[in-house]
Amino acid sequence: MRVILTGGGTGGHIYPALAIAKGLLARDAETQILYVGIRDGMEARLVPEAGIKFVGISGKGLPRRLSLDTIKVVGKSFKALWETKKLLRQFHPDLVVGTGGFVSGPVVLTAALFNIPTLLHEQNALPGITNRILARVVRRVMVTFPESMERFGVKKKLELVGLPVRPEIGHVSRRAGATKFKLRSDRLTLLVTGGSRGARTLNQAMIEVLAQLAQRSEIQVIWATGKTTYTETIEALKKRGIFWDRPQWCVLEYLKDMPEALACADIFIGRAGAASLAELMIAGIPSVLIPYPYAAENHQEHNAQALVQAGAARIILDSELDGERLWKEVEGLITQPSLLAEMGAAAETLAQPQALNKIVELCRSTAWH
Repeated sequence: MRVILTGGGTGGHIYPALAIAKGLLARDAETQILYVGIRDGMEARLVPEAGIKFVGISGKGLPRRLSLDTIKVVGKSFKALWETKKLLRQFHPDLVVGTGGFVSGPVVLTAALFNIPTLLHEQNALPGITNRILARVVRRVMVTFPESMERFGVKKKLELVGLPVRPEIGHVSRRAGATKFKLRSDRLTLLVTGGSRGARTLNQAMIEVLAQLAQRSEIQVIWATGKTTYTETIEALKKRGIFWDRPQWCVLEYLKDMPEALACADIFIGRAGAASLAELMIAGIPSVLIPYPYAAENHQEHNAQALVQAGAARIILDSELDGERLWKEVEGLITQPSLLAEMGAAAETLAQPQALNKIVELCRSTAWH
C-alpha cells in the first residue's frame, strides 16, 4: 500500500500523522509512506527525524486580515495545487490522509479531485477551517471528540476514533514513575506544564501555589516551566523567598519523561491541546485546564469544555488566571480525594485506547474500496 500523509503548522497536526505512519508500518512493513508538508514548516524537521520520507511544497496559512500578503498566499496556494498534482502522478498513492493545517488543503483536495481515496483526522473538539471544507470531498472523517461530530455537515462520513497516544502512556507503574523523579509513590502529586516553551501566566500563578505548599511536604510537585521561562521563574521564586530545590518538588525546564510523570500524577495543571488531553484520558487523571488563548479558533477552550462537561476537569481562562484563583482550584481538589477519584474515572470514560488500531483499519479499508 502506498500512502501520502499530510498535516502541519503545529505539532498537534504533525504528531498524529507520524503516529498513523508508524501504525501503518507496524501492520505492514511493506507500506510505502510519503509525508507532504510545507517546505519551511515544523514538519520539514520533525518528519525526517522520525525516519519518514518528506517532500515539501509551497504554502502558507491565510492571514486573518486582507492585505498584500493575502495575494501572495493565494499565489502560493495555486502553486501548491500544481506541485501536489505532480507528486500524485509520481507517487501513485492508494490513500491520502490529512491531519489538518493549511498544507492538508491542497494535498487532500487535489487527491479527491483525482478520485484517490482520502481520509481526514480531526484532533480538536472544534474542527479547523481546512478540515470543515475538506470534509465534503473526502471518503471518511475521523474525529477525536464526540462534540466535533455536531460541527461537521457530513454526519454519514464521521467516525469517532480518538487520538493516538504514545504506547507507553498508561503502561508505566506509579512506583516507576515516581522513582524517575526521585519522588515517593504514596504521596499526592501535581503535574504542571505549559508545554515545551512554557506558559508565563501559568508559571506566575504557580509561584503562589508553591508558596501555599511550602509548609505541606506531603504534596509533591512536578513542574516543567518551559525552556524560555525557566530562568525568570526561578528568579521570581527567589524574590518571593521560596526555596524551590526541595525533595518533594521537581522543577524542570522541560519534561521529556511524560509517560513516567503521568504515571505518578494525581492532578494535571496545564494547557488543553488535543494530544495532551488524549494522554490524560488514557491515564485517567483529573485536570485543571488553562486553554492557550491564541490557539486557532480558540479550539483549546472547546477541548477543555469537553472534559469539563464530562466531569473530568476544571477550567480557568488564561485571562482570569492568577495565583489566588489557581490555588483555590488546587486546594479544592487536594482536600477531596473522592472527587479526584470521580474525575479520574470520568477521564477514563472518554479515553480511546484503541485509537491507532481503529485509524489503521480505516486507512486500509478505505484504500482498498
